[in-house]
Amino acid sequence: MLDSMYDLDTRKRVLALVAQGRSLNAVSKETGVSRAAIRSWQTRIEPLTISSPCPRCRDLPGLPEDPAAYSYLLGLYLGDGCINATRRDVYVLRIACSDTWPGLIEACAEAMRTVRPDNKVFLVQSQGCQYVTAASKHWPCLFPQHGVGRKHERRIALEPWQLQIVSAHPWDFIRGLIHSDGCRITNWTTRLIGGIRKRYEYPRYFFTNVSLDITGLFTDALDMVRVEWKSTKRPRGVNISVARRASVVLMDANVGAKY
Repeated sequence: MLDSMYDLDTRKRVLALVAQGRSLNAVSKETGVSRAAIRSWQTRIEPLTISSPCPRCRDLPGLPEDPAAYSYLLGLYLGDGCINATRRDVYVLRIACSDTWPGLIEACAEAMRTVRPDNKVFLVQSQGCQYVTAASKHWPCLFPQHGVGRKHERRIALEPWQLQIVSAHPWDFIRGLIHSDGCRITNWTTRLIGGIRKRYEYPRYFFTNVSLDITGLFTDALDMVRVEWKSTKRPRGVNISVARRASVVLMDANVGAKY
């Protein structure tokens, strides 16, 4: 009886919210589905998705079908993402995106859809941001950097097949990292020229991350595309800046500001 009241898409959406760690009461209030129904679905529902085969789980492991989208999503994950396991051996990829950048939210969701086309993507509102999420059994296969604890507390290194993708699509990887833990800003100053004070603007890019491994992956990618950079140690992590005019022009052409 409980199942007949709701279609499969509704049940999948509700269970995806529960997989985020939210309470049954909170999910029930948001969706209008009773807690009794949710509890019933947790123990006897069809799989969340009928997933397409994982390219890494084949007898001969291959690459994602859209390596550019994967390279972008990899950058987003390393910057502001996490993977959480549920009790049913399904993993939830979550990437935090500020409400300030609706274009970024949609780009992130589109990348998830492209990498795992048969897995539903959900937006979960939190204070000041939205979590772009999707559930799949195969996120650890696609992101082997997943592990126990925070990313900056463990070794982060790319697998050879990931390096192959990033080497072929470095700008997508750089854009994902900038869109997650980076920014484009405009500094300015004034100069007195011919008795007239003029304003000059200096755009630049910044990327900051607590993990030295991740900032190292970022600078390696910048080196691939011949973007000059400088690093500054901070109390927590390292700040990478791109300020040279020619390098900023390259970044503007291939990355751009968040939107």
